[in-house]
Order: sequence, then C-alpha cells, then structure tokens
Amino acid sequence: MNRRSKATRRRFLFNTGFLVAGWELSSAGVALLAATPDCRDGDEPTAPETEGPFFKPKSPQRSDLREPATKGKPFELSGYVLTKSCRPVRGAVVDLWHADENGEYDNIGFRYRGHVITEPDGAFRFHTIVPALYPGRTRHYHVKVQAPDRPVLTTQLYFPADEAANRRDGLFRRELVMRLAEAGDGLAGRFDFVVDVR
Repeated sequence: MNRRSKATRRRFLFNTGFLVAGWELSSAGVALLAATPDCRDGDEPTAPETEGPFFKPKSPQRSDLREPATKGKPFELSGYVLTKSCRPVRGAVVDLWHADENGEYDNIGFRYRGHVITEPDGAFRFHTIVPALYPGRTRHYHVKVQAPDRPVLTTQLYFPADEAANRRDGLFRRELVMRLAEAGDGLAGRFDFVVDVR
C-alpha cells in the first residue's frame, strides 16, 4: 500500500467517524447547524486570539464546569484537536475558562475554569453554561490548547452570526465561530482545533 492510499484510507475512516458521530447527534433529536471549517491536509492552524486579563494557570482537570444552582443555560462544548494534516492529537491539554451567567470571571477560585486531556481520537468535551455578555465583548469562551511538547495555542470561540454583539466586538473573528445546535434545555457546540503539528 503506497503512502497516498494510506492517507486516503485514513481520511476516509476519520471522516466516516465524524459522519457517524453526526448521525448519532442528529438521531438524538439535535438539529445540526453550520459546521466549523472542515480540516483539509495542509490546513493553517486555528487562529490565535488574545488571552485577555482573566487567565489563571493550574486549572483543575475536569470536564464538568457547571456550578450548583446556576441560572445559566446549559452548554456542551466538544470537538477534536487535529494536526495540520488532519490527524487526531492524543494527550493534548484543552483549557477552558469563561464568564459566568452575570458576565463576571472568578479571579479567586476556579468557577467556570478547567482543563481536559484529549482521547486517542483527539476528542474533548466540556459541560458548562452559556456565558453572559459584559461591556465591550460579545459572548465567548477562552481556550488554550497544547499538543504534547508543542507551543500553546491561545484563542477564543464565538457564537454564530445571529449573536448581535459580534458586530460590535473588535476581537470577534468569523473563523472562530462554533457550530451550534439545540440540545434539550441547552445548547451543544462543536469546534475542531488545528494545532501547528504536521
């Protein structure tokens, strides 16, 4: 089997996995919306964004960031960490932090802060809430992604175009918009990160 056919087979299997995952999501009654850009061999890494003033190192390793008695709308963020050639990155750290339902960051503890390690297929998942707006910013999540022994990607994720505050936020970038779908009483979002690894 030559190198090209191996790559083609790998791409087929990888994309088939995405289709199956999408079908399962759809068959569970979740309406799929516009996708984040598809990964193609030779893709540029995910665009970086400013860290902002509220990052805290040493977040706890946990996928569930929800707080007891929160009034925030539930949100499940998932996706994959991929190389520039669209291969999954196992063991990458995905660190997430964001404002609460009142538009405030916890700078004392670790409310709405945590990190996970990607699975062998590059997958990650967080359970959290939809962050509130605060002056000068549209709704967003802050993220740091680090593949093993590679530099850290610091970026932000945004909600789709119907989020009116996107137009007024000078940091907003269309290429960092998540794919969203209704999921029960909350939302499900997906974004696949491409890191600077071949």
